Amino acid sequence: MPQHDAHRTLLPIVTLLTPEERLHVDAIGEGYYHAIHHDNVSEVIHDLKSRRVHAMLFSVTYTGRHISKVTSLVREFSRIPAVALLSNIEAKAPQAVLALGQSGVCRLVDVRQASGWRELRGALMADSGDSGYRTILGQLAIDLAGVPDDCWRFFEALFTSAPRVATVQQLSEQLNVLPSTLMSRFFRAQLPAPKRYLAMARLVRAARLFENSGFSVANIANHMDYSSPQSFGRHVKTTLGLTASEFRARYDCLGMFDRFREDLIFPYKSSILTLRPLTNPVGWVERSRRRDGEGSDLPSPGK
Repeated sequence: MPQHDAHRTLLPIVTLLTPEERLHVDAIGEGYYHAIHHDNVSEVIHDLKSRRVHAMLFSVTYTGRHISKVTSLVREFSRIPAVALLSNIEAKAPQAVLALGQSGVCRLVDVRQASGWRELRGALMADSGDSGYRTILGQLAIDLAGVPDDCWRFFEALFTSAPRVATVQQLSEQLNVLPSTLMSRFFRAQLPAPKRYLAMARLVRAARLFENSGFSVANIANHMDYSSPQSFGRHVKTTLGLTASEFRARYDCLGMFDRFREDLIFPYKSSILTLRPLTNPVGWVERSRRRDGEGSDLPSPGK
């Protein structure tokens, strides 16, 4: 595999490190993550806005010389995990460590001993930035206690799929079910369409990204794989009747998730508890092949 292709499959980590620290970070991360090294805060900000970044790694040595800029960066992108690296003690190191802690950096790794480098790799791999989604899925598991396994798979996929999964067709492919079958199951259970669930879930995820004050609407649209900021704005307007700016001001991640629950879970809970959207009846594969190309299997309202 070409090196640039391999990098696309690894977790991207942006760094502000000394030259010596970069060598060690690259060595311990081979095969685990792709470190993208920068020389200044402006370059890091550009990277955070233009790509999905797994975590940030800051040298205490570098931070000691640029305390205000780095602490401001961490605050603006507070939902992206940040790790501080301590490789030596300089005069400003204690001050830098204190400033990073106050800005929101919760993990400091001391690599002055060999075991510290192993701890650093574990810290970078563990800090996935998905704690908000774990909270969401935990609450959803309580709300939907007792649902069939395949029903839970559908709701779980709404919040764990890659951002590029933006249509029912793409979601169905991931869940290994025909789109027409998925839509039919929801229709027969008198539930909102799967498209509605997916649209609202994507806005929960967008609200999570908006919690990083450094992201613009255009940055969110890029991270969520919308074709343009205008496309994202139309999605918000169609789904919630708000502009993108109004959406940002009104909802954080958990607030939008509560809206998801109030609109799409609580009013339909009894129907959801018996929903089997993915389980295929006997002979489904053969019938699907015969029906291939013949259109949707959605029932007519009279059936």
